[in-house]
Amino acid sequence: MSDWLLAQVGEWGALALALVTFLSCLAIPVPSSMMMMAAGAFVASGDLVLIEVALAALVGAVAGDQVGYGLGRLGGRRAEGWVSQNPARAAVLERARASVQRRGSLAVFLTRWLFSVLGPYVNLLAGGAGMGWARFTAAGVAGELVWVGVYVGIGRAAAGQIEQIGAVLGNASGLLASLAITAGLGWMLWRSRQP
Repeated sequence: MSDWLLAQVGEWGALALALVTFLSCLAIPVPSSMMMMAAGAFVASGDLVLIEVALAALVGAVAGDQVGYGLGRLGGRRAEGWVSQNPARAAVLERARASVQRRGSLAVFLTRWLFSVLGPYVNLLAGGAGMGWARFTAAGVAGELVWVGVYVGIGRAAAGQIEQIGAVLGNASGLLASLAITAGLGWMLWRSRQP
């Protein structure tokens, strides 16, 4: 499926990119980062226009964030109940909840690009917890700008090695998330042993 989606970037251009970034911000597993890199490679070859690619990816991502936030506002508890039915998603939801409670806007910003696996859940939780819309949107747009800029920029700069770079970034992102989780669990364990 990933190969088919990557081919759609060449076929549909910015429209495909907007749709995929939108879906990824709703926790639908699509290779959005890889597609942004592919779009950057198409920009480097002159087949796509940089501003169109960047704006499409940004608009799709921000729209997905807004839908998630809105769902959290309208039916936060119901949405959390549905997400929590899957044990793996329930664990991610709890990490996202802890992140929003501790860090607010910073959590929204960082989960757009650094800890992106938590992003869709942070959207729901931010809406459900009553985080102000302007505050959520400002942090979300800033984070999405970083995400889009990094991945489209990497694709443009390294047009010939997209798959290899995607694998390295995927591994690095997983490593960072694992280290953060390990550090958090270690800290919780240490705190539980304190009198």
